[in-house]
Amino acid sequence: MAIKKQKTKSSLLPRFNWSDERIPKILGVILILSAIYLAISFVSYLYTWKIDQDKVLKFSWGMLFQSDLSVQNWLGRLGAIISNAFFYWGFGLPSLMFVVLLIRFGLDLIRRRSLIPFMVFARNSFVIMAFFSLLLEFIFRRSDFTWGGAFGESTCFWLTNFIGQIGLFFLLLFTMGGYIMWRFNPNLDNLTFSNPLAGISFPSMDFFKGIEDGEIKPKKQKSAVENLTDDIEELFLQTLRPSGSNQQERAIPPTHANAKVDSDKHDLEFDLPAASATAATTQFGQNKHDLELDFDEEEMDFELIGRDDINTLSSNGLATIPVAPESQIEAIKIDDDIEPYDPTLDLSRYKMPHPGLLLEYDDQKAEVDRAELEANKDQIIATLLNYKIEITKIRATIGPTVTLYEIVPAPGVKISKIKNLEDDIALSLSALGIRIIAPIPGKGTIGIEVPNKNKQMVSLKEVLMSEKFTKSTMALPIALGKTISNEVFVADLAKMPHLLVAGATGQGKSVGINTILMSLLYKKHPSQVKLVLIDPKKVELFPYGSLDQHFLAFLPDQDEPIITETSKVINTLNSLCIEMDDRYDLLKKARVRNLKEYNEKFTDRKLSPKEGHKFLPYIVLVIDEFADLIMTAGKEVELPIARLAQLARAIGIHLIIATQRPSVNIITGTIKANFPARLAFKVTSKIDSRTILDGGGADQLIGAGDMLLSIGSAAVRLQCAFVDTPEVEEVIKFISDQQGFPEPFYLPEYKSDDDNNAGKSELKLSDMDEHFDEAARLIVSSQHGSTSQIQRKMQLGYNRAGRIMDQMEHLGIVGPAQGSKPREVLFYSLDELNNFLTALRNK
Repeated sequence: MAIKKQKTKSSLLPRFNWSDERIPKILGVILILSAIYLAISFVSYLYTWKIDQDKVLKFSWGMLFQSDLSVQNWLGRLGAIISNAFFYWGFGLPSLMFVVLLIRFGLDLIRRRSLIPFMVFARNSFVIMAFFSLLLEFIFRRSDFTWGGAFGESTCFWLTNFIGQIGLFFLLLFTMGGYIMWRFNPNLDNLTFSNPLAGISFPSMDFFKGIEDGEIKPKKQKSAVENLTDDIEELFLQTLRPSGSNQQERAIPPTHANAKVDSDKHDLEFDLPAASATAATTQFGQNKHDLELDFDEEEMDFELIGRDDINTLSSNGLATIPVAPESQIEAIKIDDDIEPYDPTLDLSRYKMPHPGLLLEYDDQKAEVDRAELEANKDQIIATLLNYKIEITKIRATIGPTVTLYEIVPAPGVKISKIKNLEDDIALSLSALGIRIIAPIPGKGTIGIEVPNKNKQMVSLKEVLMSEKFTKSTMALPIALGKTISNEVFVADLAKMPHLLVAGATGQGKSVGINTILMSLLYKKHPSQVKLVLIDPKKVELFPYGSLDQHFLAFLPDQDEPIITETSKVINTLNSLCIEMDDRYDLLKKARVRNLKEYNEKFTDRKLSPKEGHKFLPYIVLVIDEFADLIMTAGKEVELPIARLAQLARAIGIHLIIATQRPSVNIITGTIKANFPARLAFKVTSKIDSRTILDGGGADQLIGAGDMLLSIGSAAVRLQCAFVDTPEVEEVIKFISDQQGFPEPFYLPEYKSDDDNNAGKSELKLSDMDEHFDEAARLIVSSQHGSTSQIQRKMQLGYNRAGRIMDQMEHLGIVGPAQGSKPREVLFYSLDELNNFLTALRNK
């Protein structure tokens, strides 16, 4: 009876069969849930530690059942106690690593993986937690939060007393530097960033191997496939140990597995030997899938090893591994390392300007009411009926500035008859700027554009935030404004390919240039486009001078990034011609036809920088007041501009020329022929309109940003987007405050004849201009040292007049240049000058 009773008692005790697959899975799930619980309590502790710490600092078991103890932790009293134990009494913030450990342990149990990699991972994790606990406590030791926990605080206190704060600082620095040098190898050309925990070397793992084989798992008879898997795991664990380790290395018999390098997949393939395959078939039967299930790829967490590691293993007799030829492995490495070249990586932290820098002008928006539309419609119909012109249909399209009324005349009505009533319709509507389009291209209607009484301001912010601009894939998108149908208009400067801007003073020309430049700044990276800004008026484009390290391009010897002096303008234009020729040479070597194809080929690494190839950004040349340059320099400016306009399109140099005097002597036939895209603001006469657009229409605009864009034969009426100077300065400040390129984008050097003459140390009489005496007397008699005076009075070109002025400066007749001010005249009478010239010639 006693024996039977003993059996009954023992049968009531739970028995765990560790070979049962369900038990490790259940334990794995419990560990993962525990990790989630810890993570929630840890995150809550970061927000509630100030409130809960005093309540749970002195732990007692009775606290768990103390009903009047209220805490703020999301998981209650238990969560507060556990998180406080890890953070305050443990490792501090690095205690978050315990969550990763529990998840890794749980996943390994569920997948029935070997525990040796986890032991290695756990060992390395504890070392990392200890190090970062000490590091965080050293950095934030004056903080109220327990960054390093009790471990970090006590260790930091002991080491500070032992070696001092400076010594502890150098100890931490040496530890981090030593780990980086050991882990990543001093050869900086072969840096490999694999698992950072895999490179830490520690004492032998045989102890953990024994635990796994003897205590955690009961030993059982392994199949040939399991033996093979264990051998492979052991081989890669040994490759992670240092070469000077005292561990007993175990070689894999050649009959177990033959490893070979797959040159296409950068992986290691293992072929099962015949003996092992036979054994596996004997145990698992003839079913092929049984063998594959046991030899699952998920069981093999291996890191790709290099040729040196393979040679080391082979020399130590660990494995017989046939190695591919050196040239083949090198070719594989080169092909895999190649990535498309990204020019924006030079300024990888550059941020595009955000729309918040611009204003919306919501209070200035206005809408056309229904009564105004009906009144205008009735007036148009009545005026046409007065001249016995009948229409069958009329409809209105409302724009920000004008409203387009489309009419369909009755059969038999001549279009020219309606066209001649332009002034009469304007009189009946009491409006300025009536424009009749007869007929509208692509439609069977006649258009009458009538200005709105309450005009709507189009802000640049509204245009740049539109989907049409933000999702644009154009090479150089410029958001000009809105059409008469109230749609955002975005054009591609690269396809224009040059733009001529003209209009009377105060009609929005400078605002239009700012709109174009701001569009490029908002859309392009500094490595993709460069701006060459020429501003003879010196006051329009000066805010952009702060972008010299980002977007601007200029000559190396230039003091200011914005070009204002006429001589510098000539040199810059000729330098751009040199840049154009150099780029065409690169295109010829690359066997491509345009800049887009060249850059695509370069980014795909099909062109070698060793052969002189480089990424070529777009270059946009902006001239704000072209008329002044033509008046002062004439052909010296017109010829290089004509050459750039003819040839520079294919190599990514595009011109934007603006002038307020659109006369035929300023906009010559050579320039017009190469500027198919023309932007006309309001002008004063039909002659100026024909000069710009080869037709009328610009004289009928209403001003304040109302403009016509002519591309080819069609002209589109637009309301230019408005951007104020403070907005421009705000955007420029946002860009200039960011890190720029180490040096600006310099154009090729160009030496003119004036530069060569100015570089001479002595001025000979034979080098003096034949008109020198006459020019010197002119300057001294007028007491006004101006180059333009010599040009006008003596009818000389700018270069020649400037050369004479430099010769006068060299001889001491006039003082040095003072910017836009006239030079100081150092001789006060003609008699004094004549005596000086006579003495000079008698030397």
